[in-house]
Amino acid sequence: MKKRIVYELNGLYRDSLRVTGYEFGKGKKSVCIVGTMRGNEVQQLYCCSQLVKKFKQLEEEGRIASGHKILIIPSCNPYSINIQKRFWPIDNTDINRMFPGYDLGETTQRIADGVFNEIKDYKYGIQFTSFYMPGEFMPHVRYMDEGFSKVEEALKFEMPYVVARKVRPYDTATLNYNWQVWDTQAFSFYTTTTTTIDRKSAGQCVLSIMKFLASNGIVKYQSNGRNQKSVVIDDTELVTVRTAKSGLFESLVKVGEEVGEGTPLANIVNPYDGEIMETLYAPIDSKVFFMHTDPLTYANTAVFKLV
Repeated sequence: MKKRIVYELNGLYRDSLRVTGYEFGKGKKSVCIVGTMRGNEVQQLYCCSQLVKKFKQLEEEGRIASGHKILIIPSCNPYSINIQKRFWPIDNTDINRMFPGYDLGETTQRIADGVFNEIKDYKYGIQFTSFYMPGEFMPHVRYMDEGFSKVEEALKFEMPYVVARKVRPYDTATLNYNWQVWDTQAFSFYTTTTTTIDRKSAGQCVLSIMKFLASNGIVKYQSNGRNQKSVVIDDTELVTVRTAKSGLFESLVKVGEEVGEGTPLANIVNPYDGEIMETLYAPIDSKVFFMHTDPLTYANTAVFKLV
């Protein structure tokens, strides 16, 4: 294992920002795994830490195939992690909306540029990311169906779900999109949580990455479990349940739970008198794919996504 500084930005009033990378193996740039871009992505940081530990073991045992280099960057934004602020502390900008970056631009553009110059030539790119809304997901892998990534490669992760994502205009400034512009097959991993550690879903993601790398001949790894066939869905197929009222959000189900048509999903409660202002129901027989987790919600908010 080789630990090195991928990018460093001198600080004016505090210690410098250092983006640290962990390299395993030698040879062509095969796989790059990137963790937190945002300061509240604790689960994503934890997943990368477990991968660093696993790859260290594989390298010591000689189970990384010759001619392959693997790079893991647990965090691109340690400043925000330190103070638990989601976006860049100074101007509240999102690093994952600044790619491919600009070395003479704003701070987050410079960070994106410095990191991207180091990772843009890898064959495969894997990013642990989070949703723009607070909530819990069923663990899954996503790819952009109009990009360079292939669904055949996504299926090698053997995650329960593979979600094909339509490209939106704001995606053009994300790491995933720009990786593909530089001919990297890029995939985004969504685990169950973001701000808290969920060991089970983290372990599931580590195992799926091991399966992916083994199937591509990058590591020597054999799982004793049976092969899992992923369900491929389009993100437009997810059924959204929205609120009509603002208030306290009281969930009645859990992520991954199967619900029948008409099953109560959540109550929206008046925060002053405790009266139930609205009850949300499942419109179809389905499974809870995403659930809002903040205790408060606004009107017309997508609080559930069903598959």
